[in-house]
Amino acid sequence: MERYKDMSIRKKSKVKMIRNIVFFITLIVFTFWFVLRGQNLNELVQVIQKADKKYVLIAAILMLMVYGMESINVRSVLITLGEKKFSLLRAFKYTFIGSFFSAITPAATGGQPVEIYYMTKDNIKTVNGTMAMLLQLCGFQISTIVLSIICAILNPSLLKDSIIWFYILGIAINGFALSVMMIGIFSDKLARKLLNMNIRMMKKFKIKNMDKIQKKMEEGMGQYAKSATFIKQNKIVFLKAVLRVMIQIIFYHSIPYFIYRAFGLQELNYFQLFSRQAVLYTTVSGIPLPGSIGVSETLFLKLYGTVFGRTMLSGAMLLYRFVSFYFYLLVCAITVIIVVIRTKNIMSEVDNDIIEIEKVPKISKEKMSYC
Repeated sequence: MERYKDMSIRKKSKVKMIRNIVFFITLIVFTFWFVLRGQNLNELVQVIQKADKKYVLIAAILMLMVYGMESINVRSVLITLGEKKFSLLRAFKYTFIGSFFSAITPAATGGQPVEIYYMTKDNIKTVNGTMAMLLQLCGFQISTIVLSIICAILNPSLLKDSIIWFYILGIAINGFALSVMMIGIFSDKLARKLLNMNIRMMKKFKIKNMDKIQKKMEEGMGQYAKSATFIKQNKIVFLKAVLRVMIQIIFYHSIPYFIYRAFGLQELNYFQLFSRQAVLYTTVSGIPLPGSIGVSETLFLKLYGTVFGRTMLSGAMLLYRFVSFYFYLLVCAITVIIVVIRTKNIMSEVDNDIIEIEKVPKISKEKMSYC
């Protein structure tokens, strides 16, 4: 019976993933139709073909280094938390899986939970996987906000027209997310209050098997508190994680400069292109669309319009998005398919928890009336 319940849960998860992928592909098709309508496709292809492949390759390598720095960071944190040493290739696997599911889910909400799930299949403790993801996300938010604000202050002309309102929204959302994560790491009392508030909310909505779920949440909180205590006692671990993510973000924000050079342009310096990308990234992060599809393309055309000029702009946008998103999305998708096939029969800590919850007998209304 448990087997059929587990199959049902997996089936629902697959249906949801397929629905997300279909929506994601539809969004891509609509975006490129909208952005490229009225364009002369032959001219567009010629513009892209003329781009210097050397600089395009550098941009692609930079994007690989973005994934590499995240993989190094997560691996380092997990080993520091007591997990056994494992290869960088395996760390890349987790990063690619997380990136794929972040891309196809609104506001990138699906990446980290799935990444942690596949960590548990490799016998990494859920609490340690969660802490590694939390430190990565904290570093990411800190780096994104700090670099973006510095660039906006030094280049205020970038925040013109309606862009400033999307930018403020992006800063607000990133700032709120960072505050919640910092509470989770450095304030036991507030984290406990948030947990109790969630439990009260779940009880109010009469969630089934609440006693079992509450017990699991409290046990997880206890384990999480131990990891958080370790981080607080070893703040250098936190600082190193933030530094690695800062380097990761610098790599990412450098990509447009090399796309710019690929088209034979050199009027603007590195920092001017870096600043545009820092503002662009923060701006699109405030809009909860999968992979920022549509928003990234549109705002790139707006922010980089005077940089590339009318003739090269669309070609530059396509090349930039291909190098920084679509190509590696395909790599991530292939990684997910391989991992799913290889691990489909491996039960994780999360799977066992689901089955345990499903084993708890459900009380019918008739039985409740006799209590």
